[in-house]
Amino acid sequence: MMQFMLCQGNTTKIGGKEILQQWQDKTDNWIWVDLYDETPAEEKKFLSENFQLDESVITEAQRDRHPPSFEAFKNYIYLLLKPLDAESDSLDFSTLQLAMFAGQRFLVTRRSKQSPYLAKLWQSLEHNGCADASPLSVVASMSERVAQRYGKILLDLEQRLDIIEDELFDSPTDSLMKELVGYNTGLRKMHRILAYYVNVFNSLRQYLNKNNHQQQDEFNNIYAIIERFSSLSAVYQEVITDLIEAYISLNGHRLNQIMKVLTIVTVIFVPLTLLVGIYGMNFENMPELKSQHGYYVLLSVMSGIAFIMLYLFRRVRWL
Repeated sequence: MMQFMLCQGNTTKIGGKEILQQWQDKTDNWIWVDLYDETPAEEKKFLSENFQLDESVITEAQRDRHPPSFEAFKNYIYLLLKPLDAESDSLDFSTLQLAMFAGQRFLVTRRSKQSPYLAKLWQSLEHNGCADASPLSVVASMSERVAQRYGKILLDLEQRLDIIEDELFDSPTDSLMKELVGYNTGLRKMHRILAYYVNVFNSLRQYLNKNNHQQQDEFNNIYAIIERFSSLSAVYQEVITDLIEAYISLNGHRLNQIMKVLTIVTVIFVPLTLLVGIYGMNFENMPELKSQHGYYVLLSVMSGIAFIMLYLFRRVRWL
């Protein structure tokens, strides 16, 4: 599917490929072409013939999985982003691939999935006109939206981590551990993407600053936001790692306490079992067997041993 929007002054025109000719006939307008679910061969031919885009970056944009990247050419810039898809609002997220080619008079967007925010921008320009818009301003809006959505997930996670930390020390459970491991996996993936974004937007802002572009302040702000969220994701990874280690330590401590109690019980009953075993032998030559009070004496000795051992364990603070 190809969508075409021609922007001239405060007016917009939506149509098909016939708009390309109107765009080429004048120099005071710009065009936005949105591509979705096109065959790679036809897409590459269309972009190469009409916008003279480099075939290597077109091929890169068409790949199913490729990290975010930026490249500057003589007449346009190429930016590949991985925004969150519409259903993603937690660390169990999925992404779409969004490639943008922005020149002075054209913007080409190519996406692997539906993008509600891109559709919203399209409708806004269609209904409100293009007086204050440009190809790079649309790229800036999309980039800021990408950063904000990643940031919202991270800020929501901060509140949940505070709750988990309190629950972990009150009543650690396996479900908390499972949740933390899931967060850690999602954060690792997010931090990797944000680390790419830091490099990508740093290169983009340096390019714009060098050329003294009017959009440079916008992209400086976007870079600052991305860098902050990248650092935040690294901090949260460390926090989650600490919480996982704390859970393991608490479980180890609980296990040690249980083993200590079992060891004490075993140590107390070993001598008692020895006495029971001795006096359970059926020998004729055991004078204690004929004693009138032997049973009570043996019970007293066994009780005394148990109480003495309990007292000693208490003294050395094993109990």
